[in-house]
Amino acid sequence: MKRLYTFRRRLFAPLVYLAALFLMLEEWLWDVGARFMAKLAQFPPLRALERFISKLGPFAALAVFVLPALMLFPVKLLALMAIAHGHAMLGLAVFITAKLAGAAAVARLYGLTRPALLRLQWFARLHNWFIDLKDRWIARLKATAAWRECREALHACRVWLRRLWRRGPGGRHDKRALRVLRRFSAFWRARRR
Repeated sequence: MKRLYTFRRRLFAPLVYLAALFLMLEEWLWDVGARFMAKLAQFPPLRALERFISKLGPFAALAVFVLPALMLFPVKLLALMAIAHGHAMLGLAVFITAKLAGAAAVARLYGLTRPALLRLQWFARLHNWFIDLKDRWIARLKATAAWRECREALHACRVWLRRLWRRGPGGRHDKRALRVLRRFSAFWRARRR
């Protein structure tokens, strides 16, 4: 029995790491997108649009909440078609941009339409069920070693990036970090040829 448990744990270990990274990325996108859209909403016409959206009834709010996903679905399909036709970098860039824009829009619209959406009984039940399920999964995931290792790796990346963009006493960037970036870009240019 112990051998089966060990086999199963080793088999699913990469999936746990992938889930941890995905949840961290999604959480980060949600936070950054919400902050970006909040700053963008300071523009007077958008402020008026947000006031209008927050006053919508439940079904109109549902339509507005689903709108970004419906609008970005064809864009993501076109990105996949570009990848399939040999334009991998273009397709990937379009897909990532659509994902970022969609996450930002959905985060802001969720905040604006949530009170109206929770007046729909079926939406409130689904919302509570999903939040409870997500919280349980995240609690189980945070209890794993994979989560701690991914958090440590992300922290190390953040420290390295801060060091990379830190300015020295003369107002210039760190020379060692710029050398690393130059080598990295030369490596990729050489591989493309």
